[in-house]
Amino acid sequence: MLDLLRFVWTHPLNRGGRLKALGRALRWQIACRLLGAPIALPFVDGLSLLIEPGMTGATGNWYCGLHEPDDMAFVLHLLRPGDRFLDVGANVGSYTLLAAATGALVTAVEPIPATFKKLRRNVLFNLLDQQVNVLACGLSDSAGALRFTSALDTENHVLAADEFADFVEDPTTRLDDIAKSSVPLLIKIDVEGHEQAVLSGGADTLSDPRLLAVIMETNGSGSRYGHDDSQLMKIMLGHGFQPRAYDALTRRLSDHPGRGGNTIFVRDHDAVQARLKAARQFRLVNRRL
Repeated sequence: MLDLLRFVWTHPLNRGGRLKALGRALRWQIACRLLGAPIALPFVDGLSLLIEPGMTGATGNWYCGLHEPDDMAFVLHLLRPGDRFLDVGANVGSYTLLAAATGALVTAVEPIPATFKKLRRNVLFNLLDQQVNVLACGLSDSAGALRFTSALDTENHVLAADEFADFVEDPTTRLDDIAKSSVPLLIKIDVEGHEQAVLSGGADTLSDPRLLAVIMETNGSGSRYGHDDSQLMKIMLGHGFQPRAYDALTRRLSDHPGRGGNTIFVRDHDAVQARLKAARQFRLVNRRL
């Protein structure tokens, strides 16, 4: 609980409203225990997330507006109506709903059956089924099937060779097979260390100039498969992308600091920066951004 309160108090989007943010956190902690059922919480521009206890990433959006403020704001500020967004490892749909709020056309990919049901539930609850296409599969370097952990919430991942855990076996396809008919302008990849295999199955997509940016987890989790983040950097640099960081409050791109977390890879710095600066504001639970 102390870690939660510290996270809420220090979150940059709660500046000027920290006490209200603590109130939202405490109300959720009480309500979820009393009701014992999914609760619809306001998210962005009239869209809501159906949230249950244990959804740590999704509840962060209620506490703080955007759980991952800079990366999530990048999605809001880059996309425009009619653009295409691909959400790889969509989980329950936080990034999917953000992209939908901009008017973008979304493809959301989620392999874990229980999580996929919650993703689809969020899409249907917000009447987005004509705008969002949800796919129950994983992405890898080839079509086939892989075993995924099934009880780790946002940290579910492809089962490593030396790992013992509850798992489900689900079909996989390639990034190129999904994107070949409609190359996205932006891709988010959050696959808990399996990023290199996803990129290997997407060489044509990554080379397409219509793809302006990729948000990808670079926190060292690929080590469970014998991969290193430097390999991800090499692949992205080879396709013409540069690593960047984004400041949600100033709307400015900067050089990536090289630490863990996510990295935003940008193909054309000036073009992307211009889109970010020109984007409209969006209404969150704690501010307009």
